[in-house]
Amino acid sequence: MSGPFGSSQWMYATLNPWFGSRGVFAGSYVTGTGTVDVIDYITIASTGNASDFGDVSAPINRMAGCSDGSRGIFGGGQTTNVIQYITISTTGDTTDFGDLTHARRSIGACSDGTRGVFGAGKDASAVSDIIDYITISTTGNATDFGNSTAARYDLGGCSSQTRGVFGGGYTNANVNIIDYVTIATTGNALDFGNLTAARAGVSGCSDLTRGLWAGGYTDSYNNTIDYITIASTGNATDFGNLTVARGESVGAVSDATRAAFAGGLGPNQGDSDQNVIDYVTIASTGDATDFGNLTVARYGLAGCSGD
Repeated sequence: MSGPFGSSQWMYATLNPWFGSRGVFAGSYVTGTGTVDVIDYITIASTGNASDFGDVSAPINRMAGCSDGSRGIFGGGQTTNVIQYITISTTGDTTDFGDLTHARRSIGACSDGTRGVFGAGKDASAVSDIIDYITISTTGNATDFGNSTAARYDLGGCSSQTRGVFGGGYTNANVNIIDYVTIATTGNALDFGNLTAARAGVSGCSDLTRGLWAGGYTDSYNNTIDYITIASTGNATDFGNLTVARGESVGAVSDATRAAFAGGLGPNQGDSDQNVIDYVTIASTGDATDFGNLTVARYGLAGCSGD
């Protein structure tokens, strides 16, 4: 089907303003090596191993990612206020975008295709409830948006064209909190409901209707996938399981049909870095299927997608 500009791509971009066929995973931590600057990418609709994309500007882990479908944004990290960006359709290193209002790591991020929103996190000494936003197509520093319902870190974000939703995290213990904002406005987050279990280090992604959170840590690493209907409020429902239980900032990306989850820290042979990528079909429920492997086994990844 063609849109008014004679291109089926116009319709795709209009309906799915921040999705795309390419998923990108940036920044991370390798046990025994430390923080690394690796960026990988996959074609979400296919299966296979990830390929090298480029490098982040400096080794950073526990960033958060979002996009407008063209530009990929990576914000924060251990522990910095730096925001970086890439052009997703090309390969290469990140470029400086600006700064968050406050340096912090393990934040959640989401987008409505115009704005990118970064929620909560942890700085060098304290847990934060700060929510910032940027306009993705420009460059510059983030602006204060409001506050989350509870200060926490190690949370995951997802969104529709209207709402941004943040789930899970850790304060003095793992939490099951889900809260949401209306992305086009500013203001404090509101209560949405609860995850199926309190857990930290979850990863989030979505299509325009459903939001998913995968993995995380409860008393051990977790293979749970939960889902919500973003337009409503209420508690999350069990979706299925990852192929490997893991947490600690698994990278999550979506092309509005599939969600893919990459890397993390998991229980194989003790707590070990994971290179596994697996995927689900968002509109269905069921267990994840193996997709392929990252170029380097690692955890603390940020993900985004676009064309």
